[in-house]
Amino acid sequence: MPTAVVIRHVCFEDLGSFAGVLAARGIDVRYLEAGIDNLAGLDALAADVLIVLGGPIGAYEDAIYPFLADTLRILERRLAADRPTLGLCLGAQLMARALGARVYPGPAKEIGWTPLSLTDAGRASPLAHLDGAKTSMLHWHGDTFDLPEGATLLASTELCRHQAFSRGNAVLAFQCHPEVRAATMERWFIGHANELAAAKIPLPQLRADTRRLGAALETQGTRCLADWLDGVAL
Repeated sequence: MPTAVVIRHVCFEDLGSFAGVLAARGIDVRYLEAGIDNLAGLDALAADVLIVLGGPIGAYEDAIYPFLADTLRILERRLAADRPTLGLCLGAQLMARALGARVYPGPAKEIGWTPLSLTDAGRASPLAHLDGAKTSMLHWHGDTFDLPEGATLLASTELCRHQAFSRGNAVLAFQCHPEVRAATMERWFIGHANELAAAKIPLPQLRADTRRLGAALETQGTRCLADWLDGVAL
């Protein structure tokens, strides 16, 4: 049975709609809780796919969150071996850092629903399912990153140029959140209440946008993941 190891930082930022795609393909999922489980003991190359999820900390804050150093070591080994690796938000930022790129605060927080603008490479990739003509996209980040050397830019927004990148077929990273499900987003609204208040994000509007746009993203996001898994023979 193929296996997926998923590094999770907060309990409500999970695989979302991606979980069903993995289950339908018979991929056994094992969550590791960052800061609690022993990431240092993980064989970086053993799982058929590694997925690193999002969270409300900085990819450069390893002095405050020492477990990030273990995640970076895992990613460095895995990316050097070109093993299937997927990053979402913080996960993408950690992948960028593991590939030698700089991660830093962006010009402003990007929280809410905005369509992606795909590059030519993005339109020729699994991200074709996430084109702005087909779905909007949920964004929830304050940091951004430089495009790693050897990576291909796939998508941008007006506020954040580097929204998604790939490196070959095996490496895919999203600054945004194609995995979210509208049915469970209330957990995010509660868990990130302080961040929303500090950023002056109007929650009633964010909630309404999620209800209106979430179903399309769930459909298109799962199609995107399925295509990527096809490309890595999973």
